[in-house]
Amino acid sequence: MGITAAFMVPHPPLIIPDIGKGQERAIQDTINAFHEIARRIGMLKPETIILISPHQTMYADYFHISPGKEAKGDFGQFGASHVGMKVFYDTEFTDKLCQLADNKNLPAGMLGQRGKSLDHGTMVPLFFVNQYWQDYQLVRIGLSGCSLTTHYELGQAIRETADFLNRQTVIIASGDLSHRLKEEGPYGYRKEGPEYDSRIMDVMETGAFMDLFDFSEDFCEKAGECGHRSFTIMAGTLDRTKVEAKRLSYEGPFGVGYGVCCYQVCGEDKARNFKERYEEKQRKEIAQRQEKEDSYVKLARATIETYIRTGEIINLPESLPQEMYLQKAGVFVSIKKEGSLRGCIGTLAATCSSVAEEIIHNAVSASTKDPRFAPVEPAELDRLTISVDVLGEMEKIDSPAMLDVKRYGVVVSKGRKRGLLLPNLDGVDTVEEQIAIAKRKAGIGEREAVSLERFEVVRHF
Repeated sequence: MGITAAFMVPHPPLIIPDIGKGQERAIQDTINAFHEIARRIGMLKPETIILISPHQTMYADYFHISPGKEAKGDFGQFGASHVGMKVFYDTEFTDKLCQLADNKNLPAGMLGQRGKSLDHGTMVPLFFVNQYWQDYQLVRIGLSGCSLTTHYELGQAIRETADFLNRQTVIIASGDLSHRLKEEGPYGYRKEGPEYDSRIMDVMETGAFMDLFDFSEDFCEKAGECGHRSFTIMAGTLDRTKVEAKRLSYEGPFGVGYGVCCYQVCGEDKARNFKERYEEKQRKEIAQRQEKEDSYVKLARATIETYIRTGEIINLPESLPQEMYLQKAGVFVSIKKEGSLRGCIGTLAATCSSVAEEIIHNAVSASTKDPRFAPVEPAELDRLTISVDVLGEMEKIDSPAMLDVKRYGVVVSKGRKRGLLLPNLDGVDTVEEQIAIAKRKAGIGEREAVSLERFEVVRHF
C-alpha cells in the first residue's frame, strides 16, 4: 500500500456553485479536472488523504499539523455558510508523523493551533472528493517559511509514515499559481506572474520535481504564487518513486493561475532522489565559487566555519592584503542558503580597528545572532554562499530622487529609529521599495517622514 497517487490542485472558492453563482463557468476546464481527480480518488478508495494547504496555520520556522480527532468548516466568509463539511482526522498517522519528524529534527508537529475550523484551501478540494468518496480520514498539514528542501524532507517523512503504517494514502497539494496575471486581478500584473505559471506547469506536467528548487524566493514572491511549497512537499512524498504524470488543466481568467496535475504511482525509481541530487549540485557550485572568493569573503567563511565547528573566534590572519589591516569601515556580512537569506549582520561605521577585524566580528554575528534565524548548523556549512559589503561614507540627501537602488544603499532615520538597506539586492527594483523596506526594518510607519542618507559599497563575493 502506502502512497498510491498524488494531485496538484488549486482552491478558488468561486468554483463552488453557491459562491460562484455562474462565474465558475469561466473555469469549466478546472471544474472538469476536479471531477476527474475526485473520480480517481473514488476508484482508489484511500484510507487516508494527506491535504497540504497554504491557508492552514503557518509559521516561519515550523510546519503545523492539525491535532484532534475531527474538524469542520464552511464557506461563510465567502457568503455560503450553508455549504460546509466535517472531517475525521487520522490520529494514528498524525502521531507517527510527528514522532518521525521529531526523530529527524524536522520542525513539524501539532503545537500552535490558531483555529480549528477547516480553511478553504482544504475545503475546496474536498468539496469535489466528497462527491465520490467519503470513507477516508484526513491529515491536514500547513506550510512554513523553511527552505524548499525542508519542505521536501517533510514530504519524505509523510511517505515513510504511510509505508510504516501500510496505509493506503493519497496526497492532495492545494495551491493556486500566480495571483498577478492581469491588471484587473487581485494583485495586479507583474511579468513574473505568467513566467511563473509557464515554468511551474512545465515542471509539474512532466514530474521533473528537481526543478522546483530552482525557483528563487524572490521570483516566487514577485509572481504572487501560493502553492509552490505545497507542491514541493508533495514532490517529497514521491521521492524515489516512478510516477505517471498528467496535466489535466490550466486556466487563469480572473488573474489567478489554476493548474491541475495528477501523479499515478507506478513503482520505484531510485534516480528520482531529487533533494539529494539538488544538494550535490549545490555543493559543487559552491565549491567552484569558493575557489574564486577574494580575501574578504575567505576571511568571513573561515570565521564562520571555525566558530560554528569549535565555538572559537579565529585569530587575525597575517597573510591578508594590507588594505584589510589599514582600512576602517562599516561592514555587512551576508549569508545565503539555497538562494535565500540565512543571516545578515553589519555595522554602519567602523567599530573595530580594521576592516579585517570588522569582518570577523560581523561574520560571527551573522551566523549566530541574527534574530530572524536560528544559528547556522555545522551540516549547513558546505551549502552557504557568503558576501561581504564594505560601506563607504554616509551622505545626507534631500530627496529620494538622489537614490539609485543599484548604486546606493539607504539609511532612513526618525528620532532614534534608524534602518539600513544595502544596494543592488535581489527583489528590490525601485527606490520606493528600498525606502519602504528600510522603514520596516527600523519600525518606522510607511507614511512617516524620514531623513535620508545614502552610501556606496564595495561588494565582495
